[in-house]
Amino acid sequence: MVFFIIAALLASHSAQTPSVRDPEAQAVLRLEDEWAVGLTRRDVGVFRRLLAQGFVYTEDDRTVGRDDVLHDIAAGSDTVQAARNEDMQVHRFGATAIVTGWLVVSGRGPSGPFHRRYRFTDTWVRRGGGWQIVAAQDYLVPTR
Repeated sequence: MVFFIIAALLASHSAQTPSVRDPEAQAVLRLEDEWAVGLTRRDVGVFRRLLAQGFVYTEDDRTVGRDDVLHDIAAGSDTVQAARNEDMQVHRFGATAIVTGWLVVSGRGPSGPFHRRYRFTDTWVRRGGGWQIVAAQDYLVPTR
């Protein structure tokens, strides 16, 4: 489950361009895109680079850390076949950027095919010349 939520942080073929031509905001959106590609490829190296030490991930009523997220990406039971972000917006606060949006993920799990939609908030911090994600929160929209 963490595997998909992490995707929330990171897929985006339809990312919204920041209203102001802010190169830092655009860089963060590109990182969200990298995450999406890494998710579909189970590219743990991408996540090791993007997730800060001390990273915290919250989904609904559960919180896990960086190591658990990395493990779930590498060995999780679900396979993400497609992931994309919708309506992403970057909210800059100096060296901190909050990205909000929708993550749409589809794939196959132990129970068969799935299609999930998450509302997400990702918190990025600029450190040492680059951006790393320090916290992410996802809400899985219930299926009807």
